Amino acid sequence: RFTKDTARFKDELDIMKFICKDFWTTVFKKQIDNLRTNHQGIYVLQDNKFRLLTQMSAGKQYLEHAPKYLAFTCGLIRGGLSNLGIKSIVTAEVSTMPACKFQVMIQKM
Repeated sequence: RFTKDTARFKDELDIMKFICKDFWTTVFKKQIDNLRTNHQGIYVLQDNKFRLLTQMSAGKQYLEHAPKYLAFTCGLIRGGLSNLGIKSIVTAEVSTMPACKFQVMIQKM
């Protein structure tokens, strides 16, 4: 229902831009800070101030537990892409809190 007012997507990159702008804004009240691609089916979405990690970012002791809190968001991205017809594998990485990177690997059907 969320995409009914948008134009038809031309390719994967358009879908990823939609995820980074519109979808992310709806869920987290801000856009993704950076989207990178190698044009071979791997996209990296970077959020420099991820909302679910901001409360934990005060101490370094939570850095090792942070990826557990990103599993839900990985599922959100994967589910959104799945509903748009793209099968993917989504992983998360945290190097400094509250920034995180989501790696989206598109699976060709």
